Amino acid sequence: MTALKIIRYAAWTAVAAVVVALVATAIFGPPGRLASSVVQYTGTAAVGGPFELSTTDGKPFTDANVKGKPYLVFFGFTNCPDVCPTTLFELTALFKEMGPSADKIMPLMVSVDPERDTAEMLKVYMTAFDPRIIALRGTHEQTAKTAKTFAAYFKKVPLDGENYTMDHTAGVWLMKADGTFQGTLDMHEPKETQLKKLEMLAATSK
Repeated sequence: MTALKIIRYAAWTAVAAVVVALVATAIFGPPGRLASSVVQYTGTAAVGGPFELSTTDGKPFTDANVKGKPYLVFFGFTNCPDVCPTTLFELTALFKEMGPSADKIMPLMVSVDPERDTAEMLKVYMTAFDPRIIALRGTHEQTAKTAKTFAAYFKKVPLDGENYTMDHTAGVWLMKADGTFQGTLDMHEPKETQLKKLEMLAATSK
């Protein structure tokens, strides 16, 4: 190997080492920070926590009511044309197929449209679904805080005239008895998958 080739080889080796060092710093941070970064990451989703709402009977309903119990949360509204009633009908069918184990789960339906979803309106609306599903409502502020607690989204969308609809997250949140987030129920999944998730949720009952 000539002297020129040796010099070129050494130069490219040095450049490669610098690139590797820069990439490592970008991913892991400066030397000495890797261990602390790994320790700080828990992998736990920030879903669930305190909330304050009311039942259709006007009684306060908070996170204390579900403490120590597995529960699920669905955000919807009575004027929803398809997704909300479809989800509630499918949950009703799933609970029926589960049998007695469904009694261990507390299902909650939180209205994202408190302006139109009065307590009486919700009470009538919910008669079409499984009676175990508890409809909840609150002030706009309480609803917004609850949605934030479960990392959900909703927004009022104006329509023609003075009418409007609600854009919102349509998933079903599954919360274990210890208050931690199990995952979501996707109504597009096979029924067997949905049932397995609900059975796993029920199994966390104390």
